[in-house]
Amino acid sequence: MLRFATAGSVDDGKSTLIGRLLYDSKSIFTDQLEAVEQASAAKGDDYVNLALLTDGLRAEREQGITIDVAYRYFATPRRKFVIADTPGHVQYTRNMVTGASLADLAIVLVDARKGLVEQSRRHAFITTLLRVPHLVLAVNKMDLVNWSQEVFEQIQEEFTGFATKLDVPDLTIVPISALHGDNIVSRSPNMPWYEGPSLLHHLEHVHVSSDRNLIDVRFPVQYVIRPQSSQFPDYRGYAGTVASGVLKPGDEVLVLPSGFTSRIEAIDTADGPVAEAFPPMAVTIRLADELDISRGDMICRPHNTPMVAQDIDAMICWMHDRPLVRGRKLTLKHTSRTVRALVKSLRYRLDVNTLHRQEGAEALGLNDMGRIVLRTTAPLFADEYRRNRTTGGFILIDEATNATVAAGMIIEGQAR
Repeated sequence: MLRFATAGSVDDGKSTLIGRLLYDSKSIFTDQLEAVEQASAAKGDDYVNLALLTDGLRAEREQGITIDVAYRYFATPRRKFVIADTPGHVQYTRNMVTGASLADLAIVLVDARKGLVEQSRRHAFITTLLRVPHLVLAVNKMDLVNWSQEVFEQIQEEFTGFATKLDVPDLTIVPISALHGDNIVSRSPNMPWYEGPSLLHHLEHVHVSSDRNLIDVRFPVQYVIRPQSSQFPDYRGYAGTVASGVLKPGDEVLVLPSGFTSRIEAIDTADGPVAEAFPPMAVTIRLADELDISRGDMICRPHNTPMVAQDIDAMICWMHDRPLVRGRKLTLKHTSRTVRALVKSLRYRLDVNTLHRQEGAEALGLNDMGRIVLRTTAPLFADEYRRNRTTGGFILIDEATNATVAAGMIIEGQAR
């Protein structure tokens, strides 16, 4: 399974690219294609607008932009895919963060006529901030620049220079035309100078299994299962999703915050017991001892524990119209644990174009990136985001409206 997100500026062709992938991989039904053909004709387009396969909201079709994150699924004989089509408009950057947060790979599209623009840089930076392991720069609309190798190489050189300032583990650059299908599924004869793989070939062969953390065992407890039935009179299981590591029956484990240890007696799933559990499996763990464990607790290894901290140093993306200022109180949700938090300080705001740190900033506005320090009312069991994306990430929630106002990545924590 490969989860990937599309990103880039408005009208760079993200929805059209996904529509083309779905169409060329024969992953859409006949009635869906007929509906798109009718909608294209109603809009006055003289071609089948494949972007309508993902832009399903009425407002999206009227304005020709993506507003919400659209998830689509398709498969080839080699691999299954989950696509998150994210908006390009700066107003909906928060939706882009949501779509890219779980991605294994991100495709940043660039219009060959415009080159790199502010949103291209912003989205590329956000994907690296979210620690998306693989990045693809798709230089789209090559048909509108006469398949020019010079234009492609100029954009490639500019983006490569920008990427050196970022932490990009794996970068691939592909020239494409999403509208006509060039270099999407197969190599295009219109660009014989390009010697790399097609986009789908790269997606099928990119190696993602080594990106998951299988070393640090982290199991946030979501729910305690106690069925009140004669069939299971003494059943006590701890349900949740494995964040990282591998769990097996017989393993010694430690429970936070109590510090008690026990051994795994069995691991249950909806299909019955399993011999091991690994991310992102949803399982129920039974322990040999009856311990006081509840939602928000963390099961880990005795000699490999997360940091237990109440002072959190984090990078955040602010997603609300009301600015973030020092002293503001918010609700913080981290894995299955929810606590109250106070903004102790704002270290700097980051300029996504120059990556310059603006020290002494007094507030973070909508879509701003910045580094802050939070003080929580109860300790978090966390890891650095670069080591573990699940236990290193969190969201901030406005206490009055219950709206999600920020996504955060933990840089470090100070032990309580």
